[in-house]
Amino acid sequence: MSKLITYTNPEITTPHPGSTVSLPLGFGPVDLKSPRIFFFDIDNCLYKRSTKIHDMMQVKIHDYFTKTLNLNDEDAHSLHMNYYKTYGLALEGLVRNHKVDALEYNSVVDDALDLNSVLSYDEKLRNMLINIKKSGKYDTFWLLTNAYKNHALRVVSFLGIGDLFDGLTYCDYSQSPIICKPMLPFFDNVVNITGSKDAKKISFIDDSEINVKAAFKLGWGKVYHYIEIDEEYEKIKAKEDFDEFYGEDKIIVLRDILDLEKFA
Repeated sequence: MSKLITYTNPEITTPHPGSTVSLPLGFGPVDLKSPRIFFFDIDNCLYKRSTKIHDMMQVKIHDYFTKTLNLNDEDAHSLHMNYYKTYGLALEGLVRNHKVDALEYNSVVDDALDLNSVLSYDEKLRNMLINIKKSGKYDTFWLLTNAYKNHALRVVSFLGIGDLFDGLTYCDYSQSPIICKPMLPFFDNVVNITGSKDAKKISFIDDSEINVKAAFKLGWGKVYHYIEIDEEYEKIKAKEDFDEFYGEDKIIVLRDILDLEKFA
């Protein structure tokens, strides 16, 4: 069964709406009344890339590759990108091929990020999510992340949206091999635990190209690709398979997360 966890962020000195998180950690069946569900990625999706959390994380990941594997900067970057493209998560490559301790990695990478300096209560994001919930089109909001639970809970509490979701499925770094997006077992797991048997009733938003394409191939009803950076958007538009995956009744590109309300 899924475990209910209540999390109060010790870094938040003045509580705000949604700063306390209480929700199931989705690794077992949950009692949902309807399969109309919206899956939300967290990092670089529910907050802007311009917060530079991605850059902060990349620095720590790069340092981990160089120091742990004794690589120079060029080789560390190349291996990091190779593992991300191959597995969807650099850590998975480290665990599979170098037998690193994933929880130790998490403690010096994700858990060490100074989120308090860049994340704060986002009233506009909160109101947008509330408006979508009030539309009656969805019965369940569910978080779906490749991060470990510690990081996921910290982020949503800082943003003030921790009370708007009905569950969280994360990458369990204590397991080997690590199962993460866009692996089919990860998607199958969350579909099974949430009872989302009708793929057409599933909506999903993510900032990762490989993740949204995987969801689209599964036949999920609405798939949104949040692309904040202009350069990244132009690269995706220039790809030969762009028309195959993107467009009306296909993957919808969002350039601003707040635009989700217009389409959801």
